[in-house]
Amino acid sequence: MKKSAADSQGPRQAAAAEPGRRPPVRSGLRLAATLAFAGFVVSVVAGLFHADSASANDHPATFLEYTRSGIWTAVHLGQFAGMALLIAGLLVLLAVLKAPDGAGAWAARFGAAAAVAALALYGALQAVDGVALKHAVDAWAAAAEPAKAARFATAEGIRWLEWGMRSYQSLVLGAALILTGAVVVAARRVSRVIGYLMALSGLAYLGQGWIVGAEGFSAANTIPTLAGIVLILVWSLWLLISAWFGKDAPERGGRTHSQALS
Repeated sequence: MKKSAADSQGPRQAAAAEPGRRPPVRSGLRLAATLAFAGFVVSVVAGLFHADSASANDHPATFLEYTRSGIWTAVHLGQFAGMALLIAGLLVLLAVLKAPDGAGAWAARFGAAAAVAALALYGALQAVDGVALKHAVDAWAAAAEPAKAARFATAEGIRWLEWGMRSYQSLVLGAALILTGAVVVAARRVSRVIGYLMALSGLAYLGQGWIVGAEGFSAANTIPTLAGIVLILVWSLWLLISAWFGKDAPERGGRTHSQALS
């Protein structure tokens, strides 16, 4: 007896065709979690090589320190790579979670747009800080005394441009994290606590953006900066462990075959 075409497709395709059955998401969550955590690690490691022993708002001392850094541009390229990985993780997570219709779906769309905008702003920021500012401070340090004042004014102008770029990038990144956190909570495919922590990290970045815009790299930004770092570490590590080692959790509605992760 010949098998029908439907019989030959096998149990996997038949199961996938069951009404209401969601496609597997664990592989997508693993990719998102790995990208996000890798982005955090790369950013932190690159930041360890950043010259910052002088007070950032003490421009003469800071600029002199920058001139002594032979890896300045490489450090900022590493920081950009870290941010790109983190943003990629957020975008994959938003695609995998499949937020419910309504407010959740709109939050996912706006979150993805904010994440892309944050990466574009960060690229411009690192070009200003990692390339333009380095050339400006090197020219100031090498200039003859009559030209030093003009060279310093140029470098300081670039520094103020960096403040503006950093302020807006932090604000947009904060919005992306808050919106992505809201999607995580609404979708219930991973622990909602991860979404809450993600939103809190977004609030920390909003605080950073406001302070940098108003005061530059002042000591007032220490607490929001540390809070953002710690919160991203916690939620990205939690997401990584859940994606790779967590057990499947029941869906809303009581089905136990869900791919949701506890």
